[in-house]
Amino acid sequence: MSKASRQILSVVLLLAAAIGVLVACQRFVADEEEVQTQPVASPEEGGAVSRDPMPEEAMSVEALPQGQAAEPEGEVDWSPLELASGQAWIGCDLDYSAGDGGQVEGLGREQIESLLQPCVERKVMRLRYEGKIAADFAALIQRVAHLVGELGIDKRVLDIDSSGGLVEDAMRAGDTIADTHWTVWVREDSVCHSACMFILAAGDVRMISGRVGIHRIIRMSSTATTRAELNRELRAVYARVRDYLERNGAAVAVADLMMAVPNRNLRLLTQEELREYGLDGINPVQDDLDRLKLMRRCGEDFVARRDAFVRAFDARCKRNDLELDALNACGLELRRSFGFPDPHCPDESPLSEFDTAMEQDPPGDAPQEEASASMETPGSAAAGGG
Repeated sequence: MSKASRQILSVVLLLAAAIGVLVACQRFVADEEEVQTQPVASPEEGGAVSRDPMPEEAMSVEALPQGQAAEPEGEVDWSPLELASGQAWIGCDLDYSAGDGGQVEGLGREQIESLLQPCVERKVMRLRYEGKIAADFAALIQRVAHLVGELGIDKRVLDIDSSGGLVEDAMRAGDTIADTHWTVWVREDSVCHSACMFILAAGDVRMISGRVGIHRIIRMSSTATTRAELNRELRAVYARVRDYLERNGAAVAVADLMMAVPNRNLRLLTQEELREYGLDGINPVQDDLDRLKLMRRCGEDFVARRDAFVRAFDARCKRNDLELDALNACGLELRRSFGFPDPHCPDESPLSEFDTAMEQDPPGDAPQEEASASMETPGSAAAGGG
């Protein structure tokens, strides 16, 4: 090779290297742009606030054996209580464009049961909540869960819009949701920020079209006077948080990410991060439990078709521009290709809550599954049997 040829080759290689660096930088910038943060006016308003006292024995990160939930509560406490942290409605229709049902005026047994009675025939209930997460919200979840169990309402949906609140109350409500098998919705006009993330983690199925954000937990009742004391308290709180996330099938890495976000900012999770952290779609822990049950009750073919539907749903229906009702319609249309609802296991089929609701629709109403045929993209929202 001549000297001139070698010089030309060197120039070409240098140019190629320069182009490679530029492309890598552009990709890095693009990735950075996907990470969104926004300021919070006051972290005490909503947020992720911890107020429970930290007794000496709880200061150890070994406070609870790994994977063990707090002691279950006994009988439901029906003491008079006002719902002051937000507003709630109970409806028997999954089509939220028609409204959210009757407003929950009080947390008394008779008041809640009167709103649930119309849902008994349909066996479907949707609880819409807008507000902060506090003790009254945890009581609302516990009381509604108890009554729907008594009334035989099998399909329960929490349709939430919350900027956050008290971490301990969120985890108490979340344990109730996990034990009584709810689907959790975050609609396109709603958010689930800060402590609300713990509610999302607890659902059997999570359907998300709105925004989910997290940030650092604030200790409001701390008696710490040094950084070391405050860090000790926070380690105890985060130990409980990690245990809660782990037993609900969410990645404990979420807790580490929370620690890195100042409490006056909000880190918005991308759709990919929600899936990676186990906060979207079917709850992985519940999926393992359901798989064993479904293999015995519905057979291997059912489980194989259900798994294939979930993969297809994630690939075809999980789009950022889809509103929640369109996401549901996408799934209702898509599941037909996989033989759902299954004639032998209809209640265990994906999106079976819609089948229960549509069975009670007046003859003149157009079922949502038929209406979904007009959509260009097939798919669905809740990829679980609920």
